[in-house]
Amino acid sequence: MPFDWTGQVAAVAAMGGLTYAVIEAGADGFGAARVLAAFALSVVAAVVFGVAQARGRHPMTPLPLLRSRTMSLSVAIGFALNVGFYGMILLLGLYLQQVHGLSALATGAGFLPMTVLTSFMSPVAARLATRFGARIPVISGQLLMAAGLPAMVAVPTGAQVWLSVLLMVPIGAGGAMAVTALMALLLENVPAQRAGVAGGVLNAARQLGGALAVAAFGALVADRAEFAPACTPVC
Repeated sequence: MPFDWTGQVAAVAAMGGLTYAVIEAGADGFGAARVLAAFALSVVAAVVFGVAQARGRHPMTPLPLLRSRTMSLSVAIGFALNVGFYGMILLLGLYLQQVHGLSALATGAGFLPMTVLTSFMSPVAARLATRFGARIPVISGQLLMAAGLPAMVAVPTGAQVWLSVLLMVPIGAGGAMAVTALMALLLENVPAQRAGVAGGVLNAARQLGGALAVAAFGALVADRAEFAPACTPVC
């Protein structure tokens, strides 16, 4: 079966260059030569990818698929969900260790309630989608995350650890519910022969969101001299 090598390499270069640029910008600033070079590489690679998909005989991601409203909304929602989820994981892990002084093992244990509940959300989301349609769990999951993330930000620095652990639960549960139903909604609305491609595009968008979230939020707190004062008086 023909393979779109140009599109594959260009996609990897675009996403890799963007992620590297965001990470290094946190340390060197956006004006640093290597940061600008990485951004330039990302832009050029993205253009090459678009041209390859538009003109190639066997595109990896057919552009008509991306013009579908369901496809574009699913990609945007999946990207946003992973930005919020993985950004929260990174920052909360640092918060529990650097502010509350927990060990890496204790911090990992703090994530267990959310992780355990999340593992049960896929069948719940599937049942909700079967009974009410996929849009209901997608919207409900987003609302849970939209409520949980600001609540997490509003937690006072000196609050007990259990409060942060408790607030992780709706965030993880909402994300798992939304993603499961989102995939079902997407597959219901794309041609059967494009189902694999559509699922791959959605997962790629989600993973890019997670990678950029870790890169961006990590860059924001890379300088502990800036991160630590926000933690006072506990740290």
